[in-house]
Amino acid sequence: MLTKPMPFGLDKTTIVILALLALVPLQSFVYDLFMMKVFCFAIFAMSLNLLLGYTGLLSFGHAAFFGSAAYVTSHAVKEWGLTPELGLLVGVAVSAGLGYVFGSLAIRRQGIYFAMITLALAQVIYFLATQMPFTNGEDGIQGVPRGALFGLIDLTNSTPMYYFSLAVFALAFLLIRRIVNSPFGQVLKSIRENEPRAISLGFDVDRYKLVAFVLSAGFAGLAGGLKAYVLQLASLSDVHWHTSGEVVLMTILGGIGTLWGPVAGAAIVVNLNNYLANLGGWSTITMGAIFVICVLAFRRGIVGEIAHRLKIKL
Repeated sequence: MLTKPMPFGLDKTTIVILALLALVPLQSFVYDLFMMKVFCFAIFAMSLNLLLGYTGLLSFGHAAFFGSAAYVTSHAVKEWGLTPELGLLVGVAVSAGLGYVFGSLAIRRQGIYFAMITLALAQVIYFLATQMPFTNGEDGIQGVPRGALFGLIDLTNSTPMYYFSLAVFALAFLLIRRIVNSPFGQVLKSIRENEPRAISLGFDVDRYKLVAFVLSAGFAGLAGGLKAYVLQLASLSDVHWHTSGEVVLMTILGGIGTLWGPVAGAAIVVNLNNYLANLGGWSTITMGAIFVICVLAFRRGIVGEIAHRLKIKL
């Protein structure tokens, strides 16, 4: 049973979830900063899901777009004095441009070769991040100013920053849902299911893949730029291969090919990282064990399995 469409591309499920998220600053059980971090990584996971879940392309280098946007946004607002929205747009533009370069090289290959090319290119970005002067090497860019949104709304306070993060998350979610439900999105799904058939129907498959890659990189950049504001930091961990692997984990754990799956996966992984931080090196082993258990118990991902059992679309 499908949820009934409503104006502005909203449905009842989305309205209820966004309404509950809007109430978070009014209670004391969940910290605003934790939820803002979840929003950032949820957008990041949704960006990968657009590529993996709907186009069938597995990227192991998405941290390059996430981290490059975090660095550029941080530098733009701290050194150039740009307002938060302009800094975010600059970061998205850089990550989308980088996505075009990566995509142009990677889409010529398929499967594991595609994934390895994206990983290799991402390592180049990591190397550049360690060498370029404006990134400050291992120190990163610290004390990133949040500034005033449109020159009017002071984001230094927690509550305005929370609602700004929520608005960016909601906009990204609705845009991605519009993309995957559009004729363009249907072509992406056909490429995922049967690429030779899509070619036989006359679609320029490489062009569709490239556009999907650029869109995915742009959304990853949006997540990275927002993260720079939330944590007021851009660091080497943002462009590290471990971050690319973590976002793959979020997407698979929540459920690839579902809209809310990456959001749930991001919330779970961010929460586990917080609780397991005190375990030191054992945190990675514990995270791996939890991932294996979830994959065995929920073959479609957590949200995918729930949607399948309840016969609903999430």
